[in-house]
Amino acid sequence: MTHVITRTCCNDAACVDVCPVDCIHPRPGDPGFTTAESLYIDPAACIDCGACADVCPVGAIVGDHALDVEGRTSLRLAETYLEAFPPAPDRAPRPAPAPRHTAGPLRVAVVGTGPSAYYAAQELLERTGGDVSLTLFDRLPVPGGLVRFGVAPDHGATKGFGDGLERLLRRPQVRLHLDVEIGEHLTTGELLARHHAVVYAVGASGERRLGVPGEDLAGSLPARDLVAWYNGHPDHAGRDVPLDTGRAVVIGNGNVALDVARVLVSGRTALAATDIAPHALDALRDSAIREVHVVGRRDASHGAFSTPELLALDRIDGVQVLVGDGEAVTGPVDGYAAGLKSEAVARYAGRTPDPDRRRIVLRFGRTPREIVDDGAGAVAGVRFGTPDGGTELLDCGLVLRAIGYRGTPLRGLPFDDDRAAVPHAAGRALHEPGGAPLTGHYVTGWIKRGPSGVIGTNRGCAAETVAALLEDHAAGRLTDPGPGAEADLDRLLAERRPGRVGLAGWRAIDRAERLGGRAAGAPRRKIVTLESLRTTAAQTPPTP
Repeated sequence: MTHVITRTCCNDAACVDVCPVDCIHPRPGDPGFTTAESLYIDPAACIDCGACADVCPVGAIVGDHALDVEGRTSLRLAETYLEAFPPAPDRAPRPAPAPRHTAGPLRVAVVGTGPSAYYAAQELLERTGGDVSLTLFDRLPVPGGLVRFGVAPDHGATKGFGDGLERLLRRPQVRLHLDVEIGEHLTTGELLARHHAVVYAVGASGERRLGVPGEDLAGSLPARDLVAWYNGHPDHAGRDVPLDTGRAVVIGNGNVALDVARVLVSGRTALAATDIAPHALDALRDSAIREVHVVGRRDASHGAFSTPELLALDRIDGVQVLVGDGEAVTGPVDGYAAGLKSEAVARYAGRTPDPDRRRIVLRFGRTPREIVDDGAGAVAGVRFGTPDGGTELLDCGLVLRAIGYRGTPLRGLPFDDDRAAVPHAAGRALHEPGGAPLTGHYVTGWIKRGPSGVIGTNRGCAAETVAALLEDHAAGRLTDPGPGAEADLDRLLAERRPGRVGLAGWRAIDRAERLGGRAAGAPRRKIVTLESLRTTAAQTPPTP
């Protein structure tokens, strides 16, 4: 008997910390940990204790007696990985836990409520033994960040990460201020003056650009905008997405590209049981899209997608996955991950298109040259460069640019435009790249390292930042805000943002959304406009 880590693995390695027989690979510090598609349990060494399953934040670990088709695929991937990278018999012992911080009480603000903010807050609570006061801020009236607005609606297990955030918000050391924008309602200086330190975990909300003609035509959208639209982000709830076309093209082939392709061709029945935004569910019900091409620059062995996500496409009801003619890699390739990806893509090659099914077509070796104008300012197709030096025109009415996110400046903090992130040293914000620390200001997550990694990557990132913060506190480098800091912050917020949403308001929103989803058999029906969110939150006693 063994436990198995399935497709939803978030790579935060909490499971590694609790495994009594050290059978989960790779672990932090091992070669390949930072680039691993998943963690893997060695079935030959697992004692089936279940400790890993208890701490997994996304419910990705199950016993082998309960495996479905997806789980059995994950077990085979684990066996393949461990054959390629057998555990070393002289493996170094796991590092000892970080020492407890004993420099006295600490008051920290965390700006953001997504995964990177969650891990920073958790690390602060653990390292201080709870001797810390935390103030969490978000510019929106709801918490969750990437988990609420970035994870695909049909990835319900991954959205279970939000349960950990809910437990965090119930801690007595934590206060929550939603619908408050730092840099707008409070300056960074005003915030720091009322805390020992501020940790910015604001993510990367911008987009990378293709830099080709036609990029701004009607019907050409960043994939992040579509993701925000179907996940009910208030900034995108009213967006008009042209779904009256038979074919869409996604440029880029990472997991976000696979997500948007999957959502565009999934049937209403499958999506109705998720937390997809109501307006998106209605629009997709009437969608004319029958075919989505997912197009990458490099060959199949170097696709940016993960193998488990690619294999999962073949389990979408009513959808066929195809590969462009001659675009699957034939013959051996170098590297374990490249080999897995080549084999996965090859499974879809040579299939005969089924006219009765919607389809996802994987394309490789194509470089976008131009998004073609239909003569009326809208998308008519995409012209790609091909490996033989020629071009190919792919007709379509919707283009989604899925080539990555980009950090945006936060008013009051330095910004490194080359990296699209705040300049830092081990999480300490710097006045400029390579410059002196900006005392009391820290960064974690995408605004620190750039938009890379998965949810669990933020755990190690936050640990580094918190270690720097605690070191500075112990060394006396941080200014004590004084005993009246919390009351002074409340006074300032009451003046600047009297209608802000607190924990009680968020609970009212959460309760209303869950009740709304119950009738449809969905986990929730999201409230998507700022006005409706604020109205729902106000049906509670005001924030003290």
